Amino acid sequence: MTISQTAENVCKVSTLATSKQETVNSIEKKVYVIGSDFAIKSQTSLATVTSYRVGGPAEWYAAPRNLAALEASVKYAKEHDLAVTILGAGSNLLVSDRGISGLVIATRHLRHSHFDPQTGQLTVAAGESIPSLAWQAADLGWEGLEWAVGIPGTVGGAVVMNAGAHSSCIAQMLVSAEVLSPDGTLKILTPDELGYAYRTSLLQGSDRIVTQATFQLKPGADRALVIAATKQHKQHRLTTQPYNFPSCGSVFRNPKPHSAGWLIEQTGLKGYQIGGAQVAQLHANFIVNRGGAKANDIFGLIRHIQQRVQDRWSILLEPEVKMIGDFQPV
Repeated sequence: MTISQTAENVCKVSTLATSKQETVNSIEKKVYVIGSDFAIKSQTSLATVTSYRVGGPAEWYAAPRNLAALEASVKYAKEHDLAVTILGAGSNLLVSDRGISGLVIATRHLRHSHFDPQTGQLTVAAGESIPSLAWQAADLGWEGLEWAVGIPGTVGGAVVMNAGAHSSCIAQMLVSAEVLSPDGTLKILTPDELGYAYRTSLLQGSDRIVTQATFQLKPGADRALVIAATKQHKQHRLTTQPYNFPSCGSVFRNPKPHSAGWLIEQTGLKGYQIGGAQVAQLHANFIVNRGGAKANDIFGLIRHIQQRVQDRWSILLEPEVKMIGDFQPV
């Protein structure tokens, strides 16, 4: 998500202290935001914070741990005319080898959760891990999140993309989402206002940032049964999807009536490889980093799959993975 506007008067950012240290190959800078316990850093590798383990650096990078720091980060970007990219767990993302210009804000450190036994509602910050929440709910005997145990993402990303599995999805259980708008206001949005559809919402491509969400669960269930169901969903993921190499999960959305994985497999592309990127043998809708892959290898493989499937089936597969930055033509 790119933001061209930002908040005013959300968090006062006083004079910025900048330190520069020259190294052999680059100049490292750190911009400390006075009054907030975090730093905005330059040339930070994004390969270490994305599940594919590829991609170039962020021109500027911030990892706020509270709402005030998030607001300050967006305000800083506005004052310095920087585009903003929001990064959650980096599990559904392919970052260009050239990196990302502007300011990358990682929301993975925005964490808090509250299980309300009176209402059966779970309110959580954008950076909370979906699998972790599924296990917490199961341990309490709360039904509703068993299906999500294998989704490798954060609450913020799951709300934006309407994450789903096993015929369930975020839209079915979301009560509301709190979002930060460019003018610095916080607004509560309902599922209807988010315009949910298959693996998408109106938040995709918008300039609003999810800060937290509230989900409706069902407390009071048999704890052992909920844990067993959660384990079953996790085991199904482990036996049907490749977890032994870095990946982003499913690469393409499923076109009806066939799944993307079936179309790719029937096209004979299982095991096809470009550089260190390979169509997974276990599940054809996964592209894995076999080691040493570049983002452009994965990008080239995505385009190759699209072309081959379209040639055979007259279906253009739509990527589910979000690709950010400039990619070389393949």
